[in-house]
Amino acid sequence: MNKEDLFLNGKIGKTILKLSLPLVLSQLINVLYNIVDRIYIGNMKDIGEIALAGVGITFPIILIVSAFAALVGFGGGPIFSIRLGEGKKLEAKNTMMNSLVMLVITGVILSIVLMVFAEPLLYFFGATSEIIGYSKDYLIIYAFGTISVMLTLGLTSYVTAQGNSIMAMIVVIIGAVANIILDPIFMFGLNMGVKGAALATIISQTLSAISVIWFLLSDKSVVRISFKNFKLNRKIILSIIALGVSPFIMQATESAVQIVFNIQITKYGGNDYKTYLNLMTIMLSIMQFIVLPIIGFAQGASPLISYNYGANRIDRVKSAFKFLFIVSFAFSATFYIFLLASPSTFVSIFNSDPKLLSIAPNIIRVFFLGMSVMGIQIACQNTFMALGQSLVSLILAALRKIILLIPLAFILPKLYGINGVFYAEFTADIIAVLITVIVFFTMFNKILKRKENVDSLDYSKSVVNNYVEEGV
Repeated sequence: MNKEDLFLNGKIGKTILKLSLPLVLSQLINVLYNIVDRIYIGNMKDIGEIALAGVGITFPIILIVSAFAALVGFGGGPIFSIRLGEGKKLEAKNTMMNSLVMLVITGVILSIVLMVFAEPLLYFFGATSEIIGYSKDYLIIYAFGTISVMLTLGLTSYVTAQGNSIMAMIVVIIGAVANIILDPIFMFGLNMGVKGAALATIISQTLSAISVIWFLLSDKSVVRISFKNFKLNRKIILSIIALGVSPFIMQATESAVQIVFNIQITKYGGNDYKTYLNLMTIMLSIMQFIVLPIIGFAQGASPLISYNYGANRIDRVKSAFKFLFIVSFAFSATFYIFLLASPSTFVSIFNSDPKLLSIAPNIIRVFFLGMSVMGIQIACQNTFMALGQSLVSLILAALRKIILLIPLAFILPKLYGINGVFYAEFTADIIAVLITVIVFFTMFNKILKRKENVDSLDYSKSVVNNYVEEGV
């Protein structure tokens, strides 16, 4: 069954699993990609605790880089899929090419900014004189690979949007395996320490970037990279930005939250602030094990939702969302049960400091309480994205982090001390999920009904015919 038949006629559950399981696997591998540095650094002899705290300060900055990649990739991906669903292959190509140029330009600018302003940025994000050396060593080297990070994260969305989740998985695997192999070689074999971890990361991201570009240049790609008759299109760029603002804010505000956490922990953590910084770094790493696989599953479902929305197959849009909702919620709830049972097991992977292991269990059980229902938030948020509802996605993206979590992270420590920093997370998560569910089920059917009224033609035949006949 070709991709068009799969999107339009394949069984919903089976199709989503086929599209998403490679992405879920790639996201799980991506988790290892993201945290393997932290595991190696946290277990460095004698300096593991302070080095991990120092590198942890860089993560909000790295998240900002990822946020710009999401702005372009996740903004253009749904538009790309909708255009394919409408049979407009040329417009799909133009969307991808404008994204490619945006990613390169943004990557160059970010690289320069990070290299020039590394030290003041790190102090602003919560570094102290005790840990700034490790923070700066990691960030300066990472800055050289910013363009590769942008291309890998941004262009992989266009591989996924074609329904080729296997290739998207391969792109991630290439980088992850390289990083896992290179980390111990550079860090311990060449005695480069934190600098070695950063170098391994940028080499790995470069290999991933090369692989995704190679695929999009090849005949295997439904829509190929080509600068023939290309020019930047203001309308396309603005539409990409409009839809990409939501995932951008989701990741950028995640960075802002981590900055606030770092500042508040330094303020209220007393002499044990490095231990609490390490715990926060570890918990945010564990959070990726919950969030990223669900995002991978949602990304697998999104092309199916977008394509059928463009083809006016509303029944399939509803069925796809229902399946996405159930599986996402089940995953987040199940993972939280494992955390309840054995929180120390997860922490000890990163660092086995007795003080850390003594304070971690109770904090983890509270901190992740809201994560038990986070699958619901992600399913609704990504469905809005797949339907091209940028304004609604933007509001919901801002709700959890900007409106709820950041204020709570300032307020609750005044009442509960250092514990208040961790209480803020679960409080914001639960409130955000409740509001998101109310908004989603109020608007979902209205959005679909409006689509039916705007175009009641039979898209099924026209989409497939145009898709086969029109070439790029």
